Amino acid sequence: MCSNHDFTAARAAVLRKVGGPLEIEDVRISAPKGDEVLVRMVGVGVCHTDLVCRDAFPVPLPIVLGHEGAGIVEAVGEGVRSLEPGDRVVLSFNSCGRCGNCGSGHPSNCLQMLPLNFGGAQRVDGGRMLDAAGNAVQGLFFGQSSFGTYAIAREINAVKVAEDLPLEILGPLGCGIQTGAGAAINSLGIGPGQSLAVFGGGGVGLSALLGARAVGAAQVVVVEPNAARRALALELGASHAFDPFAGDDLVAAIRAATGGGATHALDTTGLPSVIGNAIDCTLPGGTVGMVGMPAPDAAVPATLLDLLTKSVTLRPITEGDADPQAFIPQMLRFYREGKFPFDRLITRYRFDQINEALHATEKGGAIKPVLVF
Repeated sequence: MCSNHDFTAARAAVLRKVGGPLEIEDVRISAPKGDEVLVRMVGVGVCHTDLVCRDAFPVPLPIVLGHEGAGIVEAVGEGVRSLEPGDRVVLSFNSCGRCGNCGSGHPSNCLQMLPLNFGGAQRVDGGRMLDAAGNAVQGLFFGQSSFGTYAIAREINAVKVAEDLPLEILGPLGCGIQTGAGAAINSLGIGPGQSLAVFGGGGVGLSALLGARAVGAAQVVVVEPNAARRALALELGASHAFDPFAGDDLVAAIRAATGGGATHALDTTGLPSVIGNAIDCTLPGGTVGMVGMPAPDAAVPATLLDLLTKSVTLRPITEGDADPQAFIPQMLRFYREGKFPFDRLITRYRFDQINEALHATEKGGAIKPVLVF
């Protein structure tokens, strides 16, 4: 760690204009205070949310994106009690820790979720990130801004992990993998003997498959147009994998594969037509989870009468309804037991290949890119 006057020198990928490239620059990060921790990054996942915020979602510029970080604690603020320098941590989303939802174990529904993660949250006591010219850069995206060699996080969103785990690939457990697995386990509550139809075989969808299998789901059907991803889904435990463009009756095929209909379905695409198929393939009394990012004007392709007569529940899901301090250790227990091989989803890139990794995420060239420092 290179420090000067309570600042740490770092390299970070800075976004300066909407839709622009991320440029790796020299930055300085002020020392952690209060409940903050300074983390030396070892690896960070690339998520579709990073693309959305690069291209469209209004975030304060300039900004350092990145929200699936993993690294080693270098320094802590005076208010930190559960972490110390040398601890290995996975970073997840930010939450206030004080509202009713946080207090009841649902921090992903924190009343301050949007401002704390997207809205340019402020650090403790005026802490900041500065570029080479001394100008401020937003450095608390999702409570971490982990597209850099160092990041500031908070004790509440830094989850301690064991030293024998492969730290460089653990970052996606803090968002994308947590979202998929948590949707299956926490939000939908899938259990032994039940079935799940997953629409989309990307990182979130395949993580839902892994989560459902880890808790004993009887059948998991994956709907995915990419043949290689369908093959991987079958290797990871899917009972069936269907191409939605094969020309067959997709809903009928899913019903046949699940004994009349799935007890649960999960859409990862945000597309109304796909959500319609998810509703139609689900048994009466079942639940359809929605984690995909829809277009601003997208609407649910069902009438109120449809939902009433089919008795299907629609369940929007954020971050897998997970409490990261509890759920990340649960996923790692499944991983140690051989039930949750999330490492099969990961492709490594060097940090200086960040724009290549973003392109691979956008074009489907990699399921879950991870930047390694």
